[in-house]
Amino acid sequence: MNRVVIILFAFLSVSVYAQNDEATLKNIYKQSLTNGQSYAWLDYLSNKIGGRLSGSESAQKAIEYTKSELENLGLDKVWLQEVMVPKWVRGEKEVGKIILNNENSTIKIDVNICALGGSTATAKEGLQAKVVEVKSFEELAVLGEENIKGKIVFFNGAMQADLINTFEAYGGCSKQRYAGAYEASKLGAVGVIVRSLNLRQDDFPHTGSMGYLDLPNDKRIPSAAISTNDANTLSELLEKDNNLEFYFKQSCQQFDDVLSYNVIGEITGSEFPNEYMVVGGHLDSWDLGDGAHDDGAGVVQSMEVLRLLKESGVKPKRSIRVVLFMNEENGLRGGRKYAEVAKEKGENHVFALESDSGGFTPRGFSFDCSDANLAQIEQWRSLFKPYLIHFFEKGYSGADIGPLKNDNIVLAGLRPDSQRYFDYHHASNDTFDAVNKRELELGAATMTSLVYLFDKYGVNQIKNNPQIKD
Repeated sequence: MNRVVIILFAFLSVSVYAQNDEATLKNIYKQSLTNGQSYAWLDYLSNKIGGRLSGSESAQKAIEYTKSELENLGLDKVWLQEVMVPKWVRGEKEVGKIILNNENSTIKIDVNICALGGSTATAKEGLQAKVVEVKSFEELAVLGEENIKGKIVFFNGAMQADLINTFEAYGGCSKQRYAGAYEASKLGAVGVIVRSLNLRQDDFPHTGSMGYLDLPNDKRIPSAAISTNDANTLSELLEKDNNLEFYFKQSCQQFDDVLSYNVIGEITGSEFPNEYMVVGGHLDSWDLGDGAHDDGAGVVQSMEVLRLLKESGVKPKRSIRVVLFMNEENGLRGGRKYAEVAKEKGENHVFALESDSGGFTPRGFSFDCSDANLAQIEQWRSLFKPYLIHFFEKGYSGADIGPLKNDNIVLAGLRPDSQRYFDYHHASNDTFDAVNKRELELGAATMTSLVYLFDKYGVNQIKNNPQIKD
């Protein structure tokens, strides 16, 4: 008789706890979709402040605004964490032209370009030279110095369109953007033009970080991105006339590092205050648009996680922090600084979640964790099914939380549908109007739900907890 009672009690416990979790997630999604704050925050960041490149006045305004908004949420702690960041300024709008020299005339075709972040400027009068097209560093090496010296190298490696994971396609050719000037300069090139990392054919040049690595200053050559439409035009014209020239002019400058801040807010845990869970995005953005998808969406979703927990009546067991990282785009100083301070203080971080893949419809999460922890996470799949969240796989988490990695922490990245992300990534059309309110709010609720579950059941303890059902 006692055995029957125990079994019945265990069964009821599983049902009650599962129902409690289902009800909590339902309330979280309801709060986000009917009473959300994320879209209004993004509106202000995008339309009142704009692009937030590290070291800029706009970046400082974003710091002050988000700190104030976190304070208004009534969190237990809100503070700024100092971090030195690079200061690169684009200067005047760039000019680019394809120049066709015929026997009786010269034809100039205007093209859309933008300086890559960290690039040096051209001379004041601009730079004009013949062009050599390549699609990889291997092609560049085969051509060698005799074919490259004194010319502009045009890197025309396109993102692989048949890859469903567009971030994989991005990773396959992003090295041309980052190290193209470095590799071309070693062979005597005088400048570099890089095809924008964009799967769509349009007129928007996409910026992004580039680096000179160990090149001395006198070997550093200007580097710019060209829109996909204009890259196609340049390539087609080169097939007909390999003596054509390219002209571009840019006035960007690199200054000394300046003081900036990570913005941090915390709900202190009721049972395990010394176990820290982090949710965050990067507050800086490139300067061409207003950084709505990259990464304004991640910033406001992360802020919304703490607000939704409070609105839903959840009292976290563990301390939950929102961290708005500075300088992800061109230095990763904020993420490294946060991890450095956490290590110095001996803080025990058990979980970190990053949103830096745009504000599109959420599909799930990728996890940097052990197989055992992933198996534990799978036990929550049924809770997310009503919200069409189905992607739970091991993989990349995020650049800013990466420095926190150790043998114990679970790192996670929100994975929205990525098919349209690179239409906007680092370009002037990454603006508030490109973000769908409902999709943004669904992402915030999805993040909050994962944080709630990890806080409730802990890391690497779920498989032994009878309150969870498969």
